[in-house]
Amino acid sequence: MASQKAHGRPLSTAEGFVLGGMAACVAVTFSNPPDVAKTRLQLQGELAKDGGIKVYKNTLDVVLKTWQHEGIRGVQRGLAPAYVYQILLNGSRLGFYEPIRYWTNVSLGISPSHQVPFTSVFAGAVSGAIGASLGSPLFLVKARMQAYSPALPVGAQHYYKSSWDALATIFRVEGVRGLWRGIDAAILRTSMGSSVQLPTYNWTKNHLVQSGIMPADSVWTFLLSSTVSGVCVLAAMQPADTALTRMYNQPTKLLPDGRHVGVLYKNPIDCLWKTLKTEGPLGWYKGSVAHFFRIAPHTIITLTANDIIIKFYRRLRDGDLEP
Repeated sequence: MASQKAHGRPLSTAEGFVLGGMAACVAVTFSNPPDVAKTRLQLQGELAKDGGIKVYKNTLDVVLKTWQHEGIRGVQRGLAPAYVYQILLNGSRLGFYEPIRYWTNVSLGISPSHQVPFTSVFAGAVSGAIGASLGSPLFLVKARMQAYSPALPVGAQHYYKSSWDALATIFRVEGVRGLWRGIDAAILRTSMGSSVQLPTYNWTKNHLVQSGIMPADSVWTFLLSSTVSGVCVLAAMQPADTALTRMYNQPTKLLPDGRHVGVLYKNPIDCLWKTLKTEGPLGWYKGSVAHFFRIAPHTIITLTANDIIIKFYRRLRDGDLEP
């Protein structure tokens, strides 16, 4: 009876947004160091036919050299904007996913309780695009701060004293448009990842439960489902992620009409094409190992923490906690 009470009223969109953001902040604390490594590997040898000078050998080498030369501050560069970005991004993805899927099902005459692949992928892509749009300025700042190294620089270098200084500087130099530079790449990357993240997570979890393999409220069910989801997300979004990092970090120039434009790339498709032409197909997958060690634990922790937090919150909200 208590279980029914705890799960009687669905979460509102606002509740889902806040709880999803909290879960993502837990995850990004652990996933930020490999994210720093991924960013620097993606920028190393940018548009160099011979591969350029290799400052870093691999993911572990980035982490060790960053720790050696920059300490914990270097390993966790960009963590502050990453927290805000995760609240906006995953708050949107986890908070808007179910409402969008629900209303899409209803609009098409499908039972809201049915997990239909098309509507699930659509809801994931739309909720991801919303989150990417809201969080784009923070991702821009995060990427530039992660790329910056006073000891072993790769790619264009942007030094900011803090996240606020970064936002203020970009706004002062490039205006509002500068804060949303590369938003098309952000929407492409996040939509591709979100279109498979929650659908594969929910499909795996439902299959495990309906087949009697694992119970619905088990942490192990959450962990296994999120692991499958993390692998699928990585496969779907790696090329777009490389384009996003390079689009955000590229230097800009001022045109006679007052607009600031990227020096290297016009848009994410142009970035992918130039990378392919100059560096070959493997250029799209630079930093993929670091990306795996970032996206897999991040997805696992986010989705697992989200289920645990929601479970606790529902019991707290409905007065079902043990005294």
